[in-house]
Amino acid sequence: MTTIAKVKQTLAILKGAESTLEIYSIQERNEEAKNIYAETSKEINKIKKDLEKRISFMEFEEPQYKGN
Repeated sequence: MTTIAKVKQTLAILKGAESTLEIYSIQERNEEAKNIYAETSKEINKIKKDLEKRISFMEFEEPQYKGN
């Protein structure tokens, strides 16, 4: 597995985790827990954006990886 494939796989996993945390935040009744889920989801979103930038850079540097 190439490095870019691993990074893309990590991005997909983070997207899933972010979605799950958003669902937990919506369903949670305890305000403290709800806020923790929401904050964690926001942090994952920041990491996700960084990875998306990294993937774009990797695809620019190695055009053969674009779209894989």
